Amino acid sequence: MIFRKVAVAVATAAAAMLVLSSCATGDDAVATGGTFDFVSPGGQTKIFYDPPSDRGTIGKLTGPDLMTEDATVALSDFEDKVVVLNVWGQWCGPCRAEADDLEQVYEQTRDSGVQFLGINVRDDTKNKAQDFVVDNKVSYPSIYDPSMRSLIALGKGYPTSVIPTTIVLDRQHRVAAVFLQELLAEDLLPVVERVAAEEPAQQ
Repeated sequence: MIFRKVAVAVATAAAAMLVLSSCATGDDAVATGGTFDFVSPGGQTKIFYDPPSDRGTIGKLTGPDLMTEDATVALSDFEDKVVVLNVWGQWCGPCRAEADDLEQVYEQTRDSGVQFLGINVRDDTKNKAQDFVVDNKVSYPSIYDPSMRSLIALGKGYPTSVIPTTIVLDRQHRVAAVFLQELLAEDLLPVVERVAAEEPAQQ
């Protein structure tokens, strides 16, 4: 009986710790809601979601701006824009390799109503992540999220171990395409241009 009481007490304490550890603080990225369920048929690394009416939305996504102290950046800041999300880390070789390609596509499409937004993960040292942005001449903002809490927003089943990942959202912020790999500009540009050219959803 004593053993059972001890076991129950330990389980209760563990559950309480789990709840506490999952609570976001003011410094953490926030991610809630959304209807997108991630599926990669046959282990594909390039997945496209069409027609647009079948696309799911990601959750609320907001967090500390990597480059600006005491500022936040959110997906909702880019209403009615195509948004290209890129999950990256300065420690990630493929992230370094694709950085100039992503910047190139951003520069080529920004006048078409396209916004890029990075999500920096697993970088406990903010300065190193900031140096990555400066060294690679990345001109679009990133959420600083070393704990990877923001990735909850990317949908049920999203593989958080796959970095880099790039997600193309349409103007209603529904998931149009997912790339689970390093990208070249020639891979990403036609997809972003196609989504940007889609007819706006009927109100």
